[in-house]
Amino acid sequence: MKIYLVGGAVRDSLLNLPIKDKDYVVVGAEPQELLAQGYAQVGKGFPVFLHPETKQEFALARLERKTAPGHTGFEIISSKDVTLEEDLSRRDLTINAIAQTEDGELVDPYGGQHDIDEKVLRHVSPAFVEDPLRVLRVARFAARFAHLGFTVAAETMALMQEISRSGEIELLPKERLWSETELAMRAATPAAYVSVLKECGALEILLPEVMRLFGVPQPEKYHPEIDTGLHILLSLEQAAKLSPDPQIRYAVLVHDIGKGITDPAKWPSHVGHEQLGSTLLDGINKRLKVPNDYAALAAMVCEHHTKMHRALELKPSSILKLLEALDSFRRPERFEKFLIACEADARGRTGLEERRYPQHDYLRGALTAANSVDAKTVLAKNSELAPQDVIRQARLETVKQFVTQYKESEARNA
Repeated sequence: MKIYLVGGAVRDSLLNLPIKDKDYVVVGAEPQELLAQGYAQVGKGFPVFLHPETKQEFALARLERKTAPGHTGFEIISSKDVTLEEDLSRRDLTINAIAQTEDGELVDPYGGQHDIDEKVLRHVSPAFVEDPLRVLRVARFAARFAHLGFTVAAETMALMQEISRSGEIELLPKERLWSETELAMRAATPAAYVSVLKECGALEILLPEVMRLFGVPQPEKYHPEIDTGLHILLSLEQAAKLSPDPQIRYAVLVHDIGKGITDPAKWPSHVGHEQLGSTLLDGINKRLKVPNDYAALAAMVCEHHTKMHRALELKPSSILKLLEALDSFRRPERFEKFLIACEADARGRTGLEERRYPQHDYLRGALTAANSVDAKTVLAKNSELAPQDVIRQARLETVKQFVTQYKESEARNA
């Protein structure tokens, strides 16, 4: 029995990145041998065992044989006769098919070290096409490593295009579609996830609402990049700079989907795209099983981002209405995420990446002013109106004062 460290831990070590989890493959062993040593077997599909002390995963070397369409249509073949090289051959990318002995020696039968040096995401074998999930995984690895210079090998992209045409991506469980997308939103370069999926034809399947934006023009005055799809990629890049929060990045990804279904005869104008986008979000939520917290923020950014951009022009009463629509008084954390997403949208434009966005602090200041109202005090002074009306009127007065002071300050500093 021999034990090897495999997968991400070896890859990340070679890339000088922090190692989060360690996975091991066991060659030349039967399940009974590990059970006798105190390992606990988990999972039903293939023999994986948890170490009795570290709880790290140890999987018996295995092969897979395609038996049906989809991600789960495989027969698992596990025995003590399966070699390390055979086990590594079933992995998706060469950079993930490197093993390390207990003495630290690397076993790299498929050129993973070379591809790390060349910064290439390349499939291990033609069996790559058997699992449609690998399309999303490669795109997600692109999002994780694009900032290091990694790109997808041309021959791997060709196989990904083949998978996209096969229709098997539609068979993937909704949970897996979302989990890969969420991981990509947490990665260093989430825009690379979208770009790779677009190039291989999978974006049309996963997020047709976003794919539809490419080629849709916007007014050059506000969007020098013109193309709405390009704007989404640029906005995602800005979101990644502003915050690591995946909810913010996802909201930015879908904030302009309504522009894909506005009247082409009126392009590059997109009046009403906010409401149109809101109607499309329901379909995305069902298709990807988007969690409620992600969906809620995305809906707010989609519907209200243009109001946010005009915040400095809004009347105090309109500012208060916006704060109420955003549920800012009860959910200040989500409100902050909304502000960042809108700032990413404003900066996701060619040549405007470093633009000031005073609307961010302005609306936050308005909320702070409105929150300064002491409910008990104002209610004690007015018992004629309904309590909510009394509090709202007091909040409006504080917002008016804030707006007046802000504008006076701006005039002095002009």
